[in-house]
Amino acid sequence: MTWTDERVEHLKQLWSDGLSASQIASKLGGITRNAVIGKVHRLGLSGRGSPSRTSRPRSRKPRQSAPAAGTATVTQFPTAGATALKPEVQAQAAPQARPAPKPSPVREVAPSGKRVDILHLSERTCRWPIGEPGSEEFCFCGAMPKAGLPYCDHHARIAYQPIQDRRRQKRAVGGGRGAA
Repeated sequence: MTWTDERVEHLKQLWSDGLSASQIASKLGGITRNAVIGKVHRLGLSGRGSPSRTSRPRSRKPRQSAPAAGTATVTQFPTAGATALKPEVQAQAAPQARPAPKPSPVREVAPSGKRVDILHLSERTCRWPIGEPGSEEFCFCGAMPKAGLPYCDHHARIAYQPIQDRRRQKRAVGGGRGAA
């Protein structure tokens, strides 16, 4: 399909009449909606004769007030054939689950008592941070690390907990799958 001068003029007329790209494509025949959109873009046609949306504001529906907490509502279900479904009572206020307690920050003392600042970290020092970053007391453990890990044995046990231990801890707090 080629865009002849008369088809382009017809396109411009239909576009200014406010027709959608799909409607124009069906009127011109043999082209797709995307071809119309592309040609309109290349021609620089931006204005339309009539807006595609109404300019008057839509009216809002009034909100229904929610029932008071602790009250029950009756939900009616439609009947299916000759079998009538019984109304079901739904409680509005469900019991609230207690939020999990926030873990307290770990106040850690380096096992060996050797502490190093960031300038003295190396492959031969434990890189476990101790204290609050930005404070003068902030440092790193500095003990001899476990082979192949960035932490000493003590901090590696904290950092790399087996998955079973983590699941067990979650269940104890109440965050596991079986908790109700």
